[in-house]
Amino acid sequence: MTAVRKAVLPVAGLGTRVLPGTKTTPKELLNVVDRPILSYIVEEAREAGIEHIVFVTGRSKGAIEDYFDHQVELEAQLQAKGKLDILEAVKRDLPKAGEMSFTRQMQPLGLGHAVWCARDIVGNEPFAVLLPDVIVDAQPGALSQMMRTYDLVGGNVIGVEAVPEDQTHKYGVVDPERREGRLIAMKGMVEKPPQGTAPSNMSIAGRYILQPEIFGLLSDQEKGAGGEIQLTDAMARLMQTQRFTAYEYEGVTHDCGDKIGLLKANVALALKRPDLADAARSALAGLV
Repeated sequence: MTAVRKAVLPVAGLGTRVLPGTKTTPKELLNVVDRPILSYIVEEAREAGIEHIVFVTGRSKGAIEDYFDHQVELEAQLQAKGKLDILEAVKRDLPKAGEMSFTRQMQPLGLGHAVWCARDIVGNEPFAVLLPDVIVDAQPGALSQMMRTYDLVGGNVIGVEAVPEDQTHKYGVVDPERREGRLIAMKGMVEKPPQGTAPSNMSIAGRYILQPEIFGLLSDQEKGAGGEIQLTDAMARLMQTQRFTAYEYEGVTHDCGDKIGLLKANVALALKRPDLADAARSALAGLV
């Protein structure tokens, strides 16, 4: 079985659900406590053993590439002033040589198209996809849990979580064939089914391990829900010839591409920080 070494992070989206905050700041660089959302995603990928991260960017997203580079003047000032703990935090996300690549999605044609844009960098090997506005608070991380599943069953692995039945129309959901614990053999999936028609309440939650044959299908994938090229549509086609397993990971998901989701993530993760929890709790008590 070929190891999963690369991960694709589609970061070209406009972040319309959190405007006007994303007018000049990429959604992925909005803060959760004291780190950009993207920092949490990269940390999860590295923990899972990912060696090469491919960012699919778009116009006005140059700040993402800058974030993963040295800021020489800032680092020199922190060093000179002896603020070594802050310096260490600033440098924590810097990549090793060759660890990151950046490619552009020239048109906003959907998640499937964004993943397809990474085809030449990924090459002919399995890879992970992590949606960069979804933080999963889990230990070990959601992708690490899925990697263990991949080592057991191979094929394609989709991270899922349960959602309320009346919310399934907002998500891509899987059609289960059978279930053993947290492993769900899949026979299908559907993107944002009409309310009351979903085959399950297991939503596709922004974490995937896919085989490279998906790229060939994405190359001629027709537009689907929302008039976009949907990754789930190509996965449904690939399922005709390859195994797909859904894994219900352990953890709490925060949709940071939504204003309230971003707020909840800030509160929840601040309350888990030993250095901030007491102050955060006191501040919240003063507001409520």
